[in-house]
Amino acid sequence: MAAVNALTTPLTLETALASWRADPVTLVLIVLVLVGYGIVWRRSPLPAYRAVLFGVVGCGVWLVASCGFVGVYSDVLFWVRALQFVLILMVAPFGLALGMPLTALRDAVGATGRARFGTVARSRIAHLLASPATSSMALLAVPWLIYLSGWYRALLVSSVVDVLTRILLVAIGFGYFYARLQLDPVPHRYPQGVTLFASLAETLGDGVLGVILWQGPLIAADFYAALGRDWGPSIRTDQTVGAGVFWILGDVVGLPFLLVVFGRLRAQERVREEQVDAQIEQTPPGSAAAEADDLVRQGLWWQTDPQIRERFR
Repeated sequence: MAAVNALTTPLTLETALASWRADPVTLVLIVLVLVGYGIVWRRSPLPAYRAVLFGVVGCGVWLVASCGFVGVYSDVLFWVRALQFVLILMVAPFGLALGMPLTALRDAVGATGRARFGTVARSRIAHLLASPATSSMALLAVPWLIYLSGWYRALLVSSVVDVLTRILLVAIGFGYFYARLQLDPVPHRYPQGVTLFASLAETLGDGVLGVILWQGPLIAADFYAALGRDWGPSIRTDQTVGAGVFWILGDVVGLPFLLVVFGRLRAQERVREEQVDAQIEQTPPGSAAAEADDLVRQGLWWQTDPQIRERFR
């Protein structure tokens, strides 16, 4: 790889593969995260594929989005910056959450540490931060704030704002997937159906923002015009492509997340079915409860739901 001048070097497949930039803050942070995770993972029973997901999908994508061609051209092309937002808000945090870092940390700190871990997890602030409403609102709100305020232009002209924004996006994305996947210990476990309904609302919110970027006024047009870039798309076309990248690609990369959610939803249903079967087997034959259970076996879905059945039995 070699450092390139993104302003004068057109973005091609060759330059994309060969481009890099030094981002000391991000590099140090990624190394610290990897080392810390490696230490606690070695002391936990988590399988190796969790570490691979954490390192490759999580930290790897985070590194490419910050120091690879995405980072190099993010100040020159609107659509590349949109791609960076998708990668560090949706893809990298998803990989980090799949690595189950909090589970590894809990397993590695011993009995005393686990007790303290549980105390923190049961606190009010933990309940607030890990609730589906809080995580969804943060994920939905931050792109709107970035694009429709002076925040976007500020991160273009200030490297400090740029770095802090990217760190914030990774943190918000991780908090979202932590609260939604519920692979790690959480203050309260919500039904996975809540995640499915929230995902629909989030898709609509991202779609509206995508339409605004596509049809609305140019964002930071004076900054891009002052660059004097003489290659690639026009400023209008660049933003139109960026709107599509943010909207469509954001939904595409969300598909693996939905597949994991469906898998966990099915696992929850299997556990509930096993509990119902065990309850039925323990019911004495000929009793009123047994007759009701026989009806449940032949009934509709709401009759087999243990909570609804107990409420209306």
